[in-house]
Amino acid sequence: MDEKPPAAIRPHLDKLTLGVTRILETSPGVSDVTLVEKEPADRHAIISWEQKNACILPEDLKNFYLMTDGFQMTWSVKIDDTPMPLGSMVINSISKLCRLGGSSMYTVPNAPSLADLEDDTDEEGNEDKPEKPHFDSRSLIFELDPCNGNGKVCLVYKHTKPVVSPDTEIWFLDRALYWHFLTKTFTAYYRLLITHLGLPQWQYAFTSYGVSPQAKQWFNMYKPITINTTLLCEEADSFVNKLDPNKVFKSKNKTPVMKKKQPSQPAGVQKNNASMPSTKTSSLAGNYSRKRDPQI
Repeated sequence: MDEKPPAAIRPHLDKLTLGVTRILETSPGVSDVTLVEKEPADRHAIISWEQKNACILPEDLKNFYLMTDGFQMTWSVKIDDTPMPLGSMVINSISKLCRLGGSSMYTVPNAPSLADLEDDTDEEGNEDKPEKPHFDSRSLIFELDPCNGNGKVCLVYKHTKPVVSPDTEIWFLDRALYWHFLTKTFTAYYRLLITHLGLPQWQYAFTSYGVSPQAKQWFNMYKPITINTTLLCEEADSFVNKLDPNKVFKSKNKTPVMKKKQPSQPAGVQKNNASMPSTKTSSLAGNYSRKRDPQI
């Protein structure tokens, strides 16, 4: 059930969306732009979360929760006058900021967990690539966004020993359980979320294999407000259709298509064509008879 706070909170939420609501509402084909407004998180709830998980929330994320306990904006496109959900921007509330890994997914003894996927041969990072998070006790991982089942955006504490370091990063965990670095701060990630308009699979633009061809079609129609727009679309210029939203969602007025009648052949041509096989046959018969009788 949507929570509607006092009107005093709305100006802050308008600033949080960076004007994206108005951009979407004026885009062709877009409908049902919905921003779920929520009350600020209770300061006691934030302190309880920190005590329970033995770590301190980054200051920018803490300030975000003190303004609104989570974030959710969705929008749809109309196809044949039927709304189809497309864009989704989500930040979990403080109560749903749950830890990943460590515990077993099942209650049976010796059941596997995400920590069992750890490989000692994994690269520990270098100057070009940051060290990847670990599912075991070396890292603390919390889910910020479930990404509609396409992966998970996570808040990661990479150094937990001897004590948990306050330094955090934002990483994307894809469906194959590979890690991809997104940003160093929550504020930077939030800007990415807003400027990519919550388009499907937008996080995959920051992976080595990129977004799917279907998602690229939506990227071409509703270009994200980001410097990566050209990079995301140019690779597929050879096979991605260039769709114009103004034409795609234009009202359809079907006009009758007149079938062209095939021109009939003149009667004289038909007679000549009909006589050609008999003429050829008689000629062949004459040649054959001359070959059989040498006296002729």
